[in-house]
Amino acid sequence: MIGSLRDSQLKRADSLRRAVFSPAANRSHRARAALVLLGAQLLCFAIFSHAETSLLNKRAPDFARADLRKSQVHLAAFRGKVVLLNFWATWCAPCLNEMPRFVRWQTHYGQGGFQVLGVSMDDDSSPVSPLVQKLHVNYPIVMGDEKLGDLYGGVLGLPVTYLIDRTGVIRARFQGEADLDKIEVQLKALLADSPPAPGHR
Repeated sequence: MIGSLRDSQLKRADSLRRAVFSPAANRSHRARAALVLLGAQLLCFAIFSHAETSLLNKRAPDFARADLRKSQVHLAAFRGKVVLLNFWATWCAPCLNEMPRFVRWQTHYGQGGFQVLGVSMDDDSSPVSPLVQKLHVNYPIVMGDEKLGDLYGGVLGLPVTYLIDRTGVIRARFQGEADLDKIEVQLKALLADSPPAPGHR
């Protein structure tokens, strides 16, 4: 589903670019196509900007999914921990570049109350499992879909990463090739906050 959406978006963009830059296109047609392309870009920017701010300082939408070992993973079960929620895919180069860093963070900060949770937006798990093994991923990976992406404002570009505090509130959102040092500074600040009292939700 996500793959077909991605492919259709790429085809539309390519068609518009050909219409704009084709020598055979007449001037008015090129102008109309350019306006459509500009409008699409502005719409995408508006959507991304809204998604970036709409969930900040709000409770992270809860979900439960099976991981690659068919064990149920429930976001709410990590309450009391700082969670890095990462939407990614095997075809996304920036996603693959940052995953080894997430593996190191899970090892280094895990005992301090930190948890990485990966959500693969691939169409199926067949390319995911071998890649997870190759990268020695030490945190749970669940399969996502358009419905789960919509819970988080629509995941239209990858990677998308959320930092969720110990009480389950989203404190930061990062999209695209993010500054991992900046993310680490923010997660360390969240870890420094006192954990909630026993039984607090």
